[in-house]
Amino acid sequence: MRSARLTVQANGITQAVRVAGPPDGVPVLLVHGNVSSSAFWEPLLARLPDTLRVVAPDLRGYGETDTAPVDATRGLDDFADDVAALLDALGLFRPGARPVVAGHSLGGGVAMRLLVDHPERVAGLLLEAPVSPYGFGGTRDLDGTPTTPDFAGTGAGGANPDFVARLAAGDRSADGPTSPRAVLRAAYVADPASLGDDEDLLLESMLTTATGDDNYPGTAVASPHWPGTAAGPRGVLNALAPAHFRLADELVAAPVKPPVIWVRGDADVIVSDTSLFDLAYLGQLGVVPGWPGPQECPPQPMVGQTRAVLDRYAAAGGTYREVVLPGCGHSPHLERPAEFVAELLALVGENATG
Repeated sequence: MRSARLTVQANGITQAVRVAGPPDGVPVLLVHGNVSSSAFWEPLLARLPDTLRVVAPDLRGYGETDTAPVDATRGLDDFADDVAALLDALGLFRPGARPVVAGHSLGGGVAMRLLVDHPERVAGLLLEAPVSPYGFGGTRDLDGTPTTPDFAGTGAGGANPDFVARLAAGDRSADGPTSPRAVLRAAYVADPASLGDDEDLLLESMLTTATGDDNYPGTAVASPHWPGTAAGPRGVLNALAPAHFRLADELVAAPVKPPVIWVRGDADVIVSDTSLFDLAYLGQLGVVPGWPGPQECPPQPMVGQTRAVLDRYAAAGGTYREVVLPGCGHSPHLERPAEFVAELLALVGENATG
C-alpha cells in the first residue's frame, strides 16, 4: 500500500492523517504510540493488501497535527476524542464504518478508551505492547492497587530531562544514551538492525514530538512519598499515569465486546513487569536512590495486569488472544512485521464486512 497525507478538521483541531487503500475498503484505524507519529506505521503499510482502507492519524502534539494541549486529568480522553471524531470525518472511511483498531503502546491505551466510549464503532482491537489498563507505574499488583495514595513516581517527573531537551533541539546524533536515536535503537526495538533503512524515517517521526508542560512530558507535582514526585494535571506522561488513566473496570463492562488480539515481545523494556521506564524497578536496580523496598514500592506488573484484565474481559463475554514474540522488543510491527501483519489480517478477516 502507498499512503497519502490529508488534513482534517475534527474535534476542534486540525489533524494530519495518513490514508491508504480504497475508501470502500475494509476499514482499519492505526493509532501510534508516544514520542512518534503516524510515520511509525509507514513500514507496515508496505506489507498490507490494497483491499484495506487504512487511516493513521498523528495524535495531537505529534507529527503534523496541531500542538493542542493535553488535559491529563482526563487520562487519554483528549486523544481518544480526537480519534473518535475521525470515524465520521468526510473522506476517511465509508459512512458508518466500524474499523479494526490497532494501537501501539500509548496508542493501545487510546484504542481501549475508544472501545469503552464507542463500543459500537470498534470491530476489533489489536493491542501492540499496550500501556496497562491501570496506567503506567505506581501500582503494586494485578488489581492495580496504588503503591501510595498519590501514585508517587508516575507522570512527567520521571522523564529524563536530557532526552526531552534533545527532542526539543531536534538532535539527530547517536551521541550518548539519551539521544533520540540511541533511545530508538535501545528501547523501541530489541534488535537495532531491525530498523534497517527506516531508522531515519522513525527518528524524524520522534522529533516531531511537541515538548513542554502541555504536551511531552507535562507538569510534575511534589510528593511526600518516594521518589518525591507525582503526576501533574497537564501533558502526556501525566495522562498515562494511573491517577488519571484507569479503565480496567470500564473495559470489562463494555456492552459490546469485539475480539481482542494482544501482541507483545518478550524482550520489551518499556511495557514490562521489569520496565526500565518504571521508577520502582529502577529503584530496585539501584539506579534511582532511596528506593523504600519491595513491600512499599514494588515494580508494576504491567504485563500481568493486562492479562488479568483481558481474562476478566473474556469471562464477561469477550474473546482475546495473547501473542508473545520471542526476542522481540516494544515494536513488533517493526521488528517482526510478518507475524504482526498475520495477526492484523486475522482480526480483519473476522470483520471483513466492518
